[in-house]
Amino acid sequence: MSEPLRVLLIDDHPLFRRGLAQLIEDEADLEVCGEAGSAPEGLEAARELAPDVVLVDLSLGEGSGLEVVRALAQRAPELPTLVVSMHEEALYAERCLRAGARGYVRKQEASETVLDALRQVLAGEVYTSPAVAQRLLRRVRGDVADAGPVDRLSDRELEVFQALGRGRGTREIAEALHLSVKTVEGYRAQIKQKLGLESGAELVHHAVRWVVERGL
Repeated sequence: MSEPLRVLLIDDHPLFRRGLAQLIEDEADLEVCGEAGSAPEGLEAARELAPDVVLVDLSLGEGSGLEVVRALAQRAPELPTLVVSMHEEALYAERCLRAGARGYVRKQEASETVLDALRQVLAGEVYTSPAVAQRLLRRVRGDVADAGPVDRLSDRELEVFQALGRGRGTREIAEALHLSVKTVEGYRAQIKQKLGLESGAELVHHAVRWVVERGL
């Protein structure tokens, strides 16, 4: 019998991480080789533990899932990553794939769907939901309607915007994303311009409402 494939979990919610670990450990062909709760911890674990696949959440206590995906795509392009997240699929799935992820599955999906996505990625394929696959196909054909203002934000701008919506200040965002305060202030200015907002207070109000509406 072949050795189980090794899975590294990166998620800052211990309860969800434990449930996902149990789901994986119940499968004879899979095993959890390690767990991490932040981007730095996850990248270090990926280097030390040599997993066969990395499952990562988008929102982490320190850093972000996109940061992990981008870093691993550069350092170990042969190592597949699967994003498992509660975030809005239409807004985030394509960004994750562009960053180097091999798949995107929402946490709200059934356990069987998560396992199917994991095995598909381990087999060297790309996993997306049928809705995302159709959206990507329409984009290739030029049939996708113009994106909304938030969709036009860059990946990093979106991370800053979402952090503002969660009540984080500029310095806190800078520390979490490993950026300088000046860089975050620059992103704030760019976001205001793209969203047509006049002040910092208006930006924060808009970000908070956007986060609350999506339950992020």
